[in-house]
Amino acid sequence: MDEAVPALATGRTSIDDVTEQPMKVYIWDMDETLILLKSLLDGSYAGAFDGLKDREKSTEIGKRWENLILELCDEHFFYEEIENYNEPYLNALTEYDDGRDLSSYDFEADSFSSPYDDTNKRKLAYRHRAIGEKYAKGLEKILDQHMVKVWNDLYNLTDNYTNGWLSSAHRLLEEALGKSAAVPTANSSSINCIVTSGSLIPSLAKCLLYRLDDVVSSENVYSSWEVGKLQCFKWIKERFDGPNVHFCAIGDGHEECSAAQVMKWPFIKIEFHPDAPHRFPGLDMSTVQTYMDVIYDSSSNDG
Repeated sequence: MDEAVPALATGRTSIDDVTEQPMKVYIWDMDETLILLKSLLDGSYAGAFDGLKDREKSTEIGKRWENLILELCDEHFFYEEIENYNEPYLNALTEYDDGRDLSSYDFEADSFSSPYDDTNKRKLAYRHRAIGEKYAKGLEKILDQHMVKVWNDLYNLTDNYTNGWLSSAHRLLEEALGKSAAVPTANSSSINCIVTSGSLIPSLAKCLLYRLDDVVSSENVYSSWEVGKLQCFKWIKERFDGPNVHFCAIGDGHEECSAAQVMKWPFIKIEFHPDAPHRFPGLDMSTVQTYMDVIYDSSSNDG
């Protein structure tokens, strides 16, 4: 795939119009950064606590998340049909979407299948648009009352088991956007993006299930599954770049670290070990800003 600016949703304020204060774009990894899943499944999270965490409970929590993610994908996000047609972001096929009203569209009868030609790309674009609309509504409008309780109980169980990893990560993303009372909202504009190595549709499901949908919009979720994180970073830079825009990448892996180095962006490495310098709870916006100040001229920052 080439490095042209992707066809993304329009209607946002032009970056060129926001030059008084720095625009800050935070690029977050998902797994083992904003959420914990693999380390719960394989017991490595529990192992890092030298016997203080129940490994069997960790694995059981991870399996429950796996099942819930798959159930949401299959029942609400067309995943059985489209899992072999991964795109790097939800609006990648916008040019094929003719804007048809989907309120009475019968997805089960439109015969979406191979070959992956223009006709089927349009059908996939319809599905992507429907997924984006469901994402915007939130899970409480999608799931029945029983499943909402199952989801909330699992989230709270996981947050308690991980000493508040999920809720503290969410709180930091709120602060990044200026939504927290602890951070003024008038000083700067900020955007959260997620670049994950997972495929797109399960990653969007994770955003909903891990309660990230109010701090990361669906069009700001990128899958590097096939194109790599550097390509996604380049797309984000082309999409948001301007004369006073600062970028920062946060993740746990080597790939995003290397991509940030190529882009000359600050990078903050997340680790779940209890003595790690950057983890959740623990990482705060003051530390993030310190990393950004090292790269960007401090005179252009808002404080």
